[in-house]
Amino acid sequence: MARLRSARATSAGGVVVRHRDGRDQLVLGRRTRERAGVVWSLPKGTPQPGEAAHATALREVGEETGLQVRILGPLPDIHYVFVRAGTRYFKTVHYFLMEAVGGDLARHDREFEEVRWVDFAATAGFPMFETERALVGQAAEGLGTRAGESSPA
Repeated sequence: MARLRSARATSAGGVVVRHRDGRDQLVLGRRTRERAGVVWSLPKGTPQPGEAAHATALREVGEETGLQVRILGPLPDIHYVFVRAGTRYFKTVHYFLMEAVGGDLARHDREFEEVRWVDFAATAGFPMFETERALVGQAAEGLGTRAGESSPA
């Protein structure tokens, strides 16, 4: 059996939030993955050479969601491992809490098949990666709500 090469990979993205009609909401994007089927996930992407994590997050979130956003603060990083084409990648994704300041979800790029605002309370019903689900829960706590529970009116 061939030995896998190892590499490191980095991305940056955001949990984009808004408060609407008494409810906290975030942006999720839908992708159809060969192995996982339909997955809803947070927008993120790869830095350009020399680009800082916060700049990557702003650019990638803008491209993938169609929204103009601003950073409210950092969130915990996510770490995971995956294998592609004979290489085992050790990946770190730097996340930021963000809010939309303009733009339109209809202008999202092809990274997602669909992008929508979702109530934090409804995220339990969406197929998500567990690492991102935990991060969404931390973001909700920071906003004073808890994902999967009803928000106070």
